[in-house]
Amino acid sequence: MGIAKRISSIFQAKSNAALDRIEDPRQTLDLSYEQQLENLTKVKRAVADVATARKRVEIQAEQLKGQGDKLAEQAKQALAQGNEPLAREALTRREAIAAQLKDLDTQHATIVDQEDKLTATAQKLQTEVEAFRTKKETIKATYTAAEASAHVSEAVSGISTSMNDAGAAMQRAQDKVAQMQARSGALDELLASGALTDLTASPNDDIQAQLDAAGGSNVDAQLAALKAQMSGPDAPASLADGTGETTTATEEA
Repeated sequence: MGIAKRISSIFQAKSNAALDRIEDPRQTLDLSYEQQLENLTKVKRAVADVATARKRVEIQAEQLKGQGDKLAEQAKQALAQGNEPLAREALTRREAIAAQLKDLDTQHATIVDQEDKLTATAQKLQTEVEAFRTKKETIKATYTAAEASAHVSEAVSGISTSMNDAGAAMQRAQDKVAQMQARSGALDELLASGALTDLTASPNDDIQAQLDAAGGSNVDAQLAALKAQMSGPDAPASLADGTGETTTATEEA
């Protein structure tokens, strides 16, 4: 095989593959059905034309028969009048008409035979076209159902892929949430241990803690003085300045 022929074959194969992809069999079937209807219409038109020709021959034959009958009557009248030459002329013309009628009968028989054949062909084509139409609609319905099923399969496949992607995205989101929670828990532990300074706390908290500690010492002193007072009649009666030092009765006087 030559290079040019191989290239032509490859191009033809690719063209056929491209046509197969874009061809809709439903449209192809409808087009074929329309072509068959056109052919059937042509056959029916031919039948009508032949029938018209047959009718025209029949009309012509009726006219010639009428002329023949008239000539026969004229021949009788001519003989009745004793005019034999005129009667002979009428009969001669009648014989010519009879020859024409014989030819018309032959043509009529031929036309009738053609009409019968064309009528039978038209009836057969009509049956075949109707059967093709029924089968065409069945194939179209089957193809439509198969096409819808294919689309559903594609949609389900797409949904499955989307669900897989969504599942992966959800897993990544859950991993990030867990990571953020772990970081937050670690930060809380560092704050609690004092390894990190809590920036939300007041900068004077350490001073306040010392003041609170001093206040606690004053309370302890007052408690000790109170215990001493309650232990005997000569015990100091009160605390003077709240620092744990007691006053005597002389100092009061």
